Amino acid sequence: MNSIDRRSVLLAGLGAAGAGALAACSGSSGAADRATALVKPSDPAVAAAEKKRTSTGKVHKPTLTAAPAMLDLGGGVMAKSWAFDGRTPGKELRVSAGDTVAAELSNQLPNRTATSIHWHGLALRNDMDGVPPATQTAVRAGSTFTYRFIADTPGTYFFHPHVGVQLDRGLYAPLIVEDPKEPLSYDEEWVVVLDDWVDGVTGTPDEVFAELRQGMGGMDMGGHDSGGHDMSGMGGMDMSGDGGGASASPSSSGDGMSMRFMLMGAESELLGGDAGDVKYAYHLINGRVPADPEVYTGKPGRRVRLRIINAGGDTAYRVALGGHRMTITHTDGFPVEHQRTDALLIGMGERYDVLVTLGDGVFPLVALAEGKNATGLALVRTGSGRAPKATVRPKELDGTIVTASKLRAADDVRLSPKRTDRVHRVELTGGMTKYNWAINGKAFDMSDPTAAPLMVEEGQRVRLDFVNRTDMWHPMHLHGHTYQLGGSGPRKDTAIVLPKKKLSVVFDADNPGQWMLHCHNAYHGEAGMMALVAYRA
Repeated sequence: MNSIDRRSVLLAGLGAAGAGALAACSGSSGAADRATALVKPSDPAVAAAEKKRTSTGKVHKPTLTAAPAMLDLGGGVMAKSWAFDGRTPGKELRVSAGDTVAAELSNQLPNRTATSIHWHGLALRNDMDGVPPATQTAVRAGSTFTYRFIADTPGTYFFHPHVGVQLDRGLYAPLIVEDPKEPLSYDEEWVVVLDDWVDGVTGTPDEVFAELRQGMGGMDMGGHDSGGHDMSGMGGMDMSGDGGGASASPSSSGDGMSMRFMLMGAESELLGGDAGDVKYAYHLINGRVPADPEVYTGKPGRRVRLRIINAGGDTAYRVALGGHRMTITHTDGFPVEHQRTDALLIGMGERYDVLVTLGDGVFPLVALAEGKNATGLALVRTGSGRAPKATVRPKELDGTIVTASKLRAADDVRLSPKRTDRVHRVELTGGMTKYNWAINGKAFDMSDPTAAPLMVEEGQRVRLDFVNRTDMWHPMHLHGHTYQLGGSGPRKDTAIVLPKKKLSVVFDADNPGQWMLHCHNAYHGEAGMMALVAYRA
């Protein structure tokens, strides 16, 4: 039984034990904190916070069936995977701000596999956040669970499992919360979901993780014992780049270590060096391979809002629409001061909304897998013309590129100046040598989730100082809240922390409970780069 199977069994069996652990006395700031009880997901403070949310009274009741599926990715590519209701991305869930979601998850996964749904980016009630064992018991195979919460914040979100590396299968779908007082003026919308794909084509995410967990300590790294990948001593590698950049051959290296999935030599200046760990067979836009892309049909002159979601496991994308400039209006659901750009960089878990005014013709929407020499592709057709090749690289990809650090929060969502009540230093540690990704040098312990929480109190202004000690970038995601980058940067729930850099973010502790803080690289998070942000009772 591999580590992921063991974890699924553990999660499925925690039940009452998990609920009891939530009340454990623990902390990260000494004996005083360790002697303090935490707010549990079932506590009255959580229900009280939910009552404060504005409700329309309208209830949406989708059924989401997680089950094995044979997915048609286009171009004759079939993938045996897991998906919601037999498709990937899953069917879009669209509600209006203040509506209640009452979504029933039906777990029909094989091999007694437990699962959950995390509603990524939403500040919802803690007991519906979908994180076993911290906020719920994992949903056993053959069982159902109903997630019920008010979605009161407009924006572009998505949902996915929070068990093992299930995120890197087909189990995800967009969640759009519309603003009944929408201030933006546009004619149409197009939801664009990006994903890096391995499952059922070259292997499974479990197999990818098992290989990565071996680490690179036994390999000749040219004397570089670090979190990055060095190309020294890597003779015999397939450098063709087919399907996702340079990679080792499927055979083993000299020490017997499997090299089917580990990606070598992926470098990006935008990401500060090493771009990623995993060689993917394809990069998808809305579940389609570049050889057979989705086509958005519109009319010249129409203004379209693109809601771009990166649902990938290990890939940042540089996104551009050939022949067009984009105006960035939102990131992670929150408005920003509008900024024109040729391209944008989007890490795993991030979302960006942009406006484009369509030209006349056929145009490629390209998601360049940053540092991996591969692309995802969709087409915009507003008139006659021949479709570009699957490998098209529009010049906009090399034009002005906006990252989150260049954006400012819109005036109405910018946090008011306030004294910081609590500061947590969040050191990102580990590397590829031992594949020992962690926070503050300690891998998160799923069997004891409240062992070392980052403590906060309701009403506090909290600052998190992300200090990246590693040679890789990490998209750091905070559940249940949005933070602000610096004093006036954008409001986000997921932000890229570059290698050897520090990023400070602030948020208001206004949503009681226990919340995960983790790297949204599926494999880094599963290896242990997670922590718990917990409210003192």
